[in-house]
Amino acid sequence: MKIFVVDNGSQWTHREWRVLRDLGVDTKIIVNDTSLDEIKDVDGLVLSGGAARIGWESAKLGNIGEYIDKGDFPILGICVGHQFMALHYGGSAGPSDIPEFGRMEVEIHKASPIFRNLPQKFTAWESHNDEIKDLPKEFEILASSVNCRIQAIHHRTKPLFGLQFHPEVEDCEFGDDIFRNFIEICRQHSEKKHKHE
Repeated sequence: MKIFVVDNGSQWTHREWRVLRDLGVDTKIIVNDTSLDEIKDVDGLVLSGGAARIGWESAKLGNIGEYIDKGDFPILGICVGHQFMALHYGGSAGPSDIPEFGRMEVEIHKASPIFRNLPQKFTAWESHNDEIKDLPKEFEILASSVNCRIQAIHHRTKPLFGLQFHPEVEDCEFGDDIFRNFIEICRQHSEKKHKHE
C-alpha cells in the first residue's frame, strides 16, 4: 500500500507521514508541484495543511488541482487541502468568523467510510483561520463543530475526503483510526481498479 503525503507547508506534515509509516504504509513526503506522472501509481494521497491563506494564496498549492482531476486514487485533504477541494469544485473558502485553535468537539452528522467505527462526537485538534464557506453540490457535509459548520466533507461519487481538523496531531481523538479508515478506502479502491484492468 503506497500513500504519499503532499507537503503544503504544514508544521505537521511529518506527523502525517509518521502516522502512515507506523501503520505499515509505504509512504513519503512530496512537494506539491510534483508531476502527476511521478505519482500516478500511488494508492492514495494525503494533502497536508499549510500556511497558505486559501482566499488569495491558492496558487501556492502547486499541482493539487491536477491530482484531484486526473489522479485515479483516493485523496484525503487536511485543513487547507480540505478547503482547496471545495474551492476547486466551485465552492468558496475564506476567513472564519471564529477561528479555531486547540481542542474542539466535532460531531459527525452523516455516516462515511472515513469515520467508520468512530463515536458520533469526539475531540479534534483545530488550527485554522480559514474555512469552507460554501460547499459545491458535488460534496456533502459529514461533520461540524460549534464554530465551524463544515468540519468534514466527502465527494458524492469520488473517493475524495476533506477534514478541517488535524487527525495527525496526538491531541486528536481517534486520529489514527481515521488514517486506518483512509488506508482501507485506498486498499478497496486499488483492488477494484486492478480487477478492471
